[in-house]
Amino acid sequence: MILQSLPTERSKEEEEQKMEALFTEFSFLSDEALNDKRFDPSTIEDLMKLFEVESYKAWANLELENDDEVDKSQNYMDAAEDYLDSVMDSAMAEFHQFEEEMNRVCEEEYGSLVGAAENARKLGNNLEKAATFASRKYVEAAVNSAAASMRSAVKAISSHSKKVHPS
Repeated sequence: MILQSLPTERSKEEEEQKMEALFTEFSFLSDEALNDKRFDPSTIEDLMKLFEVESYKAWANLELENDDEVDKSQNYMDAAEDYLDSVMDSAMAEFHQFEEEMNRVCEEEYGSLVGAAENARKLGNNLEKAATFASRKYVEAAVNSAAASMRSAVKAISSHSKKVHPS
């Protein structure tokens, strides 16, 4: 097979020079074929085989270049994916730290609010007890005052009935 015997890599400049030389030779042989009646057509066939060989060589070199470019592209993509994974991992770690900090702050705030609510409930209970005590004392004082007024009125009435009016 032709491809097996081909060299693996050549520069583009070498390929262009080789093809240019083949075109020059083809032009020369074409002119000779037109001017010389004894021209052997197998000479052009040999040249056409050289064109075919050079085309395969150029194609093989392009395939190698393409494979190299694909490999480079794959390496760049792998590096980009690795970097993206690293950045995403870092961002997720930062997010989890933020989330934990916010949970801690929320729990502290919740605890503070529960403590304040408990203190307010206790204060409300104490104020209720104080108000109940004060209202009982007020009712008791009012009842005592009313009783004292009633005693005083009864005394006044009873002392009035024993007195004889001068008229």
